[in-house]
Amino acid sequence: MLPVVAIVGRPNVGKSSLFNRLAGERIAIVDPTPGVTRDRIATVITIEPPSELADDTALPRVAELCDTGGYGIYSAEGAQFDDAGEDLAKLVPGIEGQIKSAIAGADIILFTVDAQEGLTAIDEQIGQLIRRAGAAAKVQCVANKVDGPSWESHAQEATRLGFGGVIGVSVKSGTGMRRLLEVLWERLTDRAASTAPNPEMKVAIVGRRNAGKSSLVNALAGGPRVIVSEIAGTTRDSVDVRFEQDGRTFVAIDTAGVRKRKSWADDVEYYSHARTQSAIRRADVAILLLDATEPASHVEKTLAGELVEAYKPTVIVVNKWDLVPKKRTPRDYLDYLGQELPMLGFAPIVFVSAKTGEGTTDAISMAFNLHTQASHRETTGRLNALIQKILTERGPSSKLGTKAKVFYISQIETNPPTIAMVVNKPALFEGTYERYLLNRLRDEVPYSEVPIRLVFSARRREEVAPGQRTRVRKPRDSRA
Repeated sequence: MLPVVAIVGRPNVGKSSLFNRLAGERIAIVDPTPGVTRDRIATVITIEPPSELADDTALPRVAELCDTGGYGIYSAEGAQFDDAGEDLAKLVPGIEGQIKSAIAGADIILFTVDAQEGLTAIDEQIGQLIRRAGAAAKVQCVANKVDGPSWESHAQEATRLGFGGVIGVSVKSGTGMRRLLEVLWERLTDRAASTAPNPEMKVAIVGRRNAGKSSLVNALAGGPRVIVSEIAGTTRDSVDVRFEQDGRTFVAIDTAGVRKRKSWADDVEYYSHARTQSAIRRADVAILLLDATEPASHVEKTLAGELVEAYKPTVIVVNKWDLVPKKRTPRDYLDYLGQELPMLGFAPIVFVSAKTGEGTTDAISMAFNLHTQASHRETTGRLNALIQKILTERGPSSKLGTKAKVFYISQIETNPPTIAMVVNKPALFEGTYERYLLNRLRDEVPYSEVPIRLVFSARRREEVAPGQRTRVRKPRDSRA
């Protein structure tokens, strides 16, 4: 396992900004609203050795960086109620539980304070929490917002917390970050790996609010890895959680619940939606989570369309199946989904109960299966034989009587499987016949349950001198 560097502190001291600065990209949502970060958000970072040690013997050190929610949120007035009137103070036990878990599992704790506001009672409470956990030796105190020389002395006030020296930084400008990285590299020691292990698969769990996405992640983790609450919209960021199942490593991405754009309450919800879209793009497979006790809504239909448009292999996971009346059979639900989500008619369906854990490992096994399908490359000879067979059975029709001809066929990409076809008239193949061709291909190819992309192009003839033969230019194979 990688060593863990956890960032803790009270709200609005710049924890998420520090997380993003160390990660080198915008992962955590940054907003002045208290309680934007709720779960433990993690990413893998690589820390280069100090410049004076940059030789063959000093290697980069890799760690898992973890951001946490602000300790003590909603204890003061302001932003305590959501747009539905729910008291967000109910989330405090879950958020503080995540902070305690991060402290217990960390190898290094970046206790972050605000140099400009100075120490507060909540900072003292966090210090006591760390000491009670027996984690004082893990702490490196970081004073943020040292935005100029005049604030450097204020940063040193944090030594009163009793955790040794303080590193003053300005996350906004980058001041002090080099020194912080040097200290992290030194404290990680040689036991930290020099390269990060890559997961075999990333799977994004998407769906509307309260479908049970976080419950599914916790069922896979065997514990409260992310906060579960009856309050809709509890998850704000996309949370990556690394798992191992049957000797195979994967990352599950818990995403914020989706709802109609007109219902968005604030900018944070806009950023949450953007993180969900990003999770879909970077995932190898998506799990579209449905609530079996609720009818499929506009949100699910929109998500299904987006997944198809992105050519993303998708497992439809029907949650809360344990709450469905016994008279309603899986076959009934399959027929229902065929009508409601016809665009995902090829996607496999798994029935689960995230609450009890039943069926959750099957859902991940199916995701691995889809990833394998999407990674398959069919031979050119096999594809030519299949397409010619389908054309013989039924070819494209033309009002003008033009006969469809195929000159060249090849699979040029995987993930998604992409088949290029050089034809005489692309318009004959696109649209209705394209759908027919895809359905027939699914009966024959070994990637029948994932999106298949067909690319039609016309044969192009190069200009030639009189008497020379015409040469057909084949589409360039885009393999790396």
